[in-house]
Amino acid sequence: MAEVVFSFAASHTPMLTLEGKRWTERARDDLKNQRLNLSDGRFISYDELARENGAPYVDVATEENFLEIERASQKALDKIADRLEQANPDVVIIVGDDQAELFSLANIPAMSIFYGEEILTHERHLTTQTPSWVSAVVKGYAMDAVHAFPGHPELALELIRGLIDKDVDIGAAAKVDDPLKAGFGHAYGFIIERLFKGRAIPVVPILLNTYYPPNAPTARRCYDVGRALTETIAASKSNLRVAVAASGGLSHFVVDEALDRNILQAIKQKDVQTLKALSRNQLNSGSSEILNWIMVAGMSEKLANDWSEYYPAYRTPAGTGTGIGFATWS
Repeated sequence: MAEVVFSFAASHTPMLTLEGKRWTERARDDLKNQRLNLSDGRFISYDELARENGAPYVDVATEENFLEIERASQKALDKIADRLEQANPDVVIIVGDDQAELFSLANIPAMSIFYGEEILTHERHLTTQTPSWVSAVVKGYAMDAVHAFPGHPELALELIRGLIDKDVDIGAAAKVDDPLKAGFGHAYGFIIERLFKGRAIPVVPILLNTYYPPNAPTARRCYDVGRALTETIAASKSNLRVAVAASGGLSHFVVDEALDRNILQAIKQKDVQTLKALSRNQLNSGSSEILNWIMVAGMSEKLANDWSEYYPAYRTPAGTGTGIGFATWS
């Protein structure tokens, strides 16, 4: 049978592919954002956020602090990369969210598994209007050109059929028609480029629709499907060592430190009730990527959450930024 031998979660914020001294460039875009998501479900502009919050983070939204978080985050990523190498998996299942990279409003499945032989990334089309920081991070997302990574059709098909047999309706995709128009995006490219150390490890992508209503899955559903995936892996006829990755999160684009720390504590304590009870209001926009962590937590019930780190990366005085988080299970 196949076995999950290692699981991990890692934020994939552009700040992790951008030098700390350039985080202020990303912060400038926050000032123009008219739909910053709050954990009470509201979407507000930066000006409205500043009127509500004032400037409580003016002393931490500094280049000095950016550089400190950058160093700590890169050290954490190196640790995960080393542990992944030591685990020596035959395949890595990456749970990520698609942000109009492979799918479009023409059809967005709530959940989908890719079972193709080859994973092709979407080359990001840049224009003279593209912010300079975007141009700098597309390479770290493997979206600077069309990149090809190996899939694992055999395991992917077992997962699809196994979930269907468990009455879990799952979408399925097997090819990328034109990667110049649509392909795999940042959630997958970042994990492969940053953590695989150049090795060609086969990947099974699980794509969650976390961003786009009305069919974003609930936290409860993500956890339960995670459990079902692990049962399906255990029933596999193969003898595979499987690693599982959650890509993205934690809270953004307004940092909710209390939410993030609550999630990390619940994962550590295997507090399933807390994870399942997260509301839709808490899981909008960037914060919706927390669902990727919840699915992987469900897949990792038989493992111990043995390490995590967290850095509330406030980019602006009013509190925009990303809750940068890392975790491992073994």
